[in-house]
Amino acid sequence: MSDQTHLTNFSGDKNALPVYIMLGNLPSGWRNSPTSMAVLLLALLLIPPKVLKSCKADQHLRQINADTLWDVFEHIFAPLQDPAHDGVPIDCAHGKVRSCFPILAMWIADHMENVALHGIKSNVCPRWEVPAVELGTNMKVYPVRDYAIYHHYDYENSIGETNQADMMPERLGIRLGQNVFYRLNQVWLPDLNKPDMLHTVYLELFKHMMDWIQGFLKKHGRLEAFDEVWKALPPYPGFLVPKKAYHEVMQWQGKEMRNLGRWSLGVLPVALCQPERAQLIPFKRALRCVRALGDFNMMAQYRSHTAETITYMEDYLDMFQKMKDIFLEFRVTKRKRVKIDQQ
Repeated sequence: MSDQTHLTNFSGDKNALPVYIMLGNLPSGWRNSPTSMAVLLLALLLIPPKVLKSCKADQHLRQINADTLWDVFEHIFAPLQDPAHDGVPIDCAHGKVRSCFPILAMWIADHMENVALHGIKSNVCPRWEVPAVELGTNMKVYPVRDYAIYHHYDYENSIGETNQADMMPERLGIRLGQNVFYRLNQVWLPDLNKPDMLHTVYLELFKHMMDWIQGFLKKHGRLEAFDEVWKALPPYPGFLVPKKAYHEVMQWQGKEMRNLGRWSLGVLPVALCQPERAQLIPFKRALRCVRALGDFNMMAQYRSHTAETITYMEDYLDMFQKMKDIFLEFRVTKRKRVKIDQQ
């Protein structure tokens, strides 16, 4: 797994990409304990500066950065290639020696890191061939990505046999030749991407939802009431009382966003109480949307699931997808959000 980290504000805002390794068959209680040393640092990669322009020189530099990343990960994965193909004898706990085939089972990272590592565009899914305009519809009828076909297109493109009329890689949001996992033995690439609570829910869904809520409250004149209730929350074991309003905090960590998901539904109804007649339906839809995401988050933390709990989670996710349109006008770009905050 990997997690791009901001190192310092000095010397040009340096970033690094730490790569960690762990065994996949460890119990979760042991694996998640910091003192067990179950997660080990494998490599620390420096991140080159972002290329903002689109001229030929900058496109060439962007390609060099992608090729360098590919070469580095090929060097990191090299020790796995022969054991995954031929096997390696490993001593087991019961005293016998077994022939094992260690492979890369999963890769935990946020979406933008998956974009760089899988060689895809930022508005596509690394597992399913979902058109960009249908993201978030939760239709569940899309084919799984076949990276072997993409590699075949890359090979044909390298020898000049690609049909110019065939735009399949471009249509599917693929950057040919930039997938760092392709050469791994015994690995099915669509299964590598594993969503986790930190990146998928806390730092993505909850953060975006809170940005939508801030715009929604500002439009209806309820932002001040929300901030007052926010800062008036009483202390509770395991809960840190916020000292600042949400929009006054510059950066939120995963632990703070997890706590936010537990009590956001308790703060929002108080801020939206006593609505006017025209606000009844928008307020109700906003509360149902936030509640659906909160319920999904709470059930996703179960240590084990049954068919019934999975059905509940799917229902909550469907409800969130249906009700999130109430926040559509507040799902804006960073540039537009700055203009709104300045008004």
